[in-house]
Parts: sequence; structure tokens; C-alpha cells
Amino acid sequence: MQNRVLIVSYYWPPAGGPGVQRWLKFTKYLPDFGYEPYVYIPENPSYPIIDLSLQKEINPKVKIVKQPIWEPYKIAEKLTKNNKDFKAGQFETNKKQSFLSKASVFIRGNFFIPDARKFWIAPSVKFLSEYLQKNKINILITTGPPHSMHLIGMKLKNKIPNLKWIADFRDPWTDISYYSELKLTSFADKKHKKLEKQVMNQADIILSTSYTDKENFIKLGAKNVVCITNGFDSEILPESIKTSKFTLSYIGMLETLRNPNNLWKVLNELITQHSDFKNDFELKFVGKIANSILDELQVSPLKNIIINKGYLSHQESISEMNNSTLLLITNFDRKKSKGIIPGKLFEYLATGKKIISIGPENADVKKILNETQAGKHFTYQDYDKLKFFILSEYEKWKNNICYFSSQDIKRFHRKKLTKQLSEIIKNL
Repeated sequence: MQNRVLIVSYYWPPAGGPGVQRWLKFTKYLPDFGYEPYVYIPENPSYPIIDLSLQKEINPKVKIVKQPIWEPYKIAEKLTKNNKDFKAGQFETNKKQSFLSKASVFIRGNFFIPDARKFWIAPSVKFLSEYLQKNKINILITTGPPHSMHLIGMKLKNKIPNLKWIADFRDPWTDISYYSELKLTSFADKKHKKLEKQVMNQADIILSTSYTDKENFIKLGAKNVVCITNGFDSEILPESIKTSKFTLSYIGMLETLRNPNNLWKVLNELITQHSDFKNDFELKFVGKIANSILDELQVSPLKNIIINKGYLSHQESISEMNNSTLLLITNFDRKKSKGIIPGKLFEYLATGKKIISIGPENADVKKILNETQAGKHFTYQDYDKLKFFILSEYEKWKNNICYFSSQDIKRFHRKKLTKQLSEIIKNL
């Protein structure tokens, strides 16, 4: 009989977006390493994005366990449509928020600690404390955000002393980039930090998705932290065919706080000064783009060469990556965000396309791009370097220079990463 592992997750297909990918893929490969995965999820969740195609990727060996959840988002979304964006971590800048938006953010941060899924904690602990023992499962993994999942793990750990608990942080808690946008009172801030520290102290292992997050978790008191990044899977195959247009693509959600203004300025200058570039260039968006960004671009020279495809399925998004010349990734313009490694970076790597990254100096993304020689990282202050890079890539495209750019990327394959996870579980 294989060893049994139970994963507590809010996000699971048909949820779309990056939050669902990590454990969908881990559970795909865990049986290959001797582990039988059980996944505990809400029966009636309120997902901001739906992607039905991801249901086909669920390993039939995974046992799904569901329990009802009550969450106030369904009420909040009736008050203002922006609550659906806030739920996905997409915030407007403060000056653009309506009164209802500001009130919703304040209530979210101060009354629902750690988040609005807190009402699932008590019923889940009651159900799982019996379920784990009945099914002889002694390995528990919680993955957040939402960080209520970790509070389920902490309470179960306290009730079942021999339970081994791994807390997986796909994003940090109080160090997450939008934490400062939550309009927290001093009391709420202290409570968030107290709960975070308790999780760090009590989990047997903390998993981080970036090198900087690992360092920060150790500072918070975590006794055993391991970094396992996100990755790519076998469905992504590189295509080195020349695109019909010199296409720069952004795949995924792009909110106002990660708006790469310096890039738009560079592109506006290039299409204004170079007629060939203007005729050949195309800016493509695939995913949910903040209205404020689209509005800004619609009053710029770029307005007539933007292709906005909206949200597409995961498989369709991969096709759009392959049908691009350059791929764009952006981060928050804040030093504390340097540890964010967006999951799409690894899928970008697998396509072999050149990557433009914009974010804080010395970011973890820069380290990966340098190691793989897959592209260049720029700060929000870089202008001339960014312009030179785009022009040099344009010249390569014009001269039919095709290449597979990424080196040493096999270590980011999902199966390799799952093997690393299985060894951590085994050592428990």
C-alpha cells in the first residue's frame, strides 16, 4: 500500500489561474514516487476565474474529499464587482478606488483574518480530525493563500500530535505585495503577524516558492524551510518558427500595481521613430488586464497595435506563448517583492522564447534568467537598456535568427520538482 498524503487546498479545478497549477501537478506525479494523494477542497467555492480544461489534468488516482464552505464574497460581489478582483489579489491604486471599494478592502483586511475563508476552518478541523485517523493518513499538507488553509493545518497538528504537517506558501503572508493595500488597523496587523509566526513555528516543514521567501520565512522563526519553485510540465513544447509579427506577449493577470510604465514609453518611442518597427510590431495580452492599464494604452501610439485576447484556457494560453517572439513578465516596483517568482516564468522558459522581466533590482527572477540565459531583467527605472534589448531582438527576428534560448531548465520540470517533494515527505 502506498503512503497516504492529504492536501488541503482552496483552489482546485475548475478554478483557473496560477493558484491551482502547483498542487494539480504535484498530485499528478506523487503516485510515481509511492504516495497516494488525497485532496480536501470546498464543495461550493467562489472562484474568481474558471478554466474547465484543467479538470482533464486531474490524475485519476487522486482521491477528492469535499466539504461545504460559507464565504462572504458572494455577498460582497453584489455590493461591488471589484470584490471579485480583490479576491484574486488584484488591487486598484488607492486614488482610483471608489468609496465602496475602499470599504470592502478595509473590511476584508480587518474583519476577516487571515481571509474570508476563515469560516471553513472550524468545520474542516472537526471533519478532518476524524477523517485522517479513520483513513490512516499521517501526512498533512496545507497550501495558501488563502492562509486559512494553514490555520486548519495548525489546529489539526495540535489535535493529532503524531501528524506531520507541511505548510506550503505559494505566496508569502504579511510580505505579500498587496498586504500594505489592505488598510489594516494596528490590531489587525498584529493579529496577522501573530498567526503567521505561529504557523511558521509549528509546521514541521515550510515550503517556499522562491529563494528570498525562504530567507524571510527563516527570519520569521520557521525551523525547517525548503524552497521548491513552481515549474512547467510536458504539455509545453518549444517552437522555434518565426512569428508573422514581432510579437511581445503578456500572459496572465496584470494589475495596476505591476504596470510597466517604462516599457510602454519605450514601445511608444520605437513605433513613433521607426516605421519598420511600427509595421512589424504587435503587443498581445492574454488574461485579465486592469482597465486602468488598458485605458492608458488606448490614448497612446500603441492603441492600434494591441491584441487583447482576454482570458483563455491554460492550453490556449500555451499556444499563444509559442506564437510570440518575446514574453513579458512584471513584478511590483518594491524591494520587498524581489522574492516573487510568478508561476508563468517556468512555462515561458519551456517555450524557449526570450523573456523580458521588469521588477525590483536583484530579483529572484533575474537569478533564474541569468542561469538559464533565457532573457533579461530590468528595473522600472531602466529605459535605454530596455530599448536596446528590444531593438536587438527585433533585428534578430528580421534576420530570421531563430533559437531555443533556455538552458538548464530540466530541473524545473514538474516531475523533477515532485521527486524533490517526495524526498522531503520521506524524511519526515
